[in-house]
Amino acid sequence: MVISEVDLRRRWSDGQPCHGVWSLLPGSVTGEVLASTGADFVVVDLQHGAVTEADLPGVVAAITAAGSVPLVRTRSPLFADVGRPLDLGACGVIVPNVRDADHAAEVVAASRYAPTGERSIGRLSGGTDQPLVLVMVESATALDDLDAILTVPGLDGVYVGPGDLSLSLNLAGADRRKELRDVLSSIITRAGAAGVPVGVHAYNGEDAASYSAEGATIVTVCVDANSLGEVVAQHLDVARGRAAANQA
Repeated sequence: MVISEVDLRRRWSDGQPCHGVWSLLPGSVTGEVLASTGADFVVVDLQHGAVTEADLPGVVAAITAAGSVPLVRTRSPLFADVGRPLDLGACGVIVPNVRDADHAAEVVAASRYAPTGERSIGRLSGGTDQPLVLVMVESATALDDLDAILTVPGLDGVYVGPGDLSLSLNLAGADRRKELRDVLSSIITRAGAAGVPVGVHAYNGEDAASYSAEGATIVTVCVDANSLGEVVAQHLDVARGRAAANQA
């Protein structure tokens, strides 16, 4: 089934979970394969992934053709870095390193054309006039200002980055995992109470399902590079184990 950014916005607003995958690997074939799994959305990571801006038109076109919604994590929250992926075909952005509500409002403005925003006209390929805009909660300052962030007009949701948030809150490490999880749960609860869609970055379906059970609707179930490595390693273990058994 083909899904659009309009469908995602409606489902999120209605409190319906949508499931997607996160992509660090380059290439339009990667985008097509991920979208063909039935994912509602595919996030192309410009901040930490191997995809470049020059790759985006082909990658997002492949994702769209395979029936999924192409979203992009931008390189930064800077005005140009927010608008550029939207000009190259992305149907939405997930913006990292957002400090507080005022900063979130600047991000929204960078994604909206006048008179409601400041986005510059010049879309080159694909995309939409009303892209999805999500900001990441991954710092102590963003967490402190969360209630205000959740009231920013035009914001489609918040997306939590547990790794950076744990560092910012000094909660990294296995011995602080329970405290971090309590923080994540509180963010989901507060966003839900405000009627704002929320997601938490996950690397596997089990964690994704647990966040969804708490009320997260932006459900990222895995990261392609990690999943590829895990599956290949599992197949190697099986093959080597059987080979060893046969030789015994």
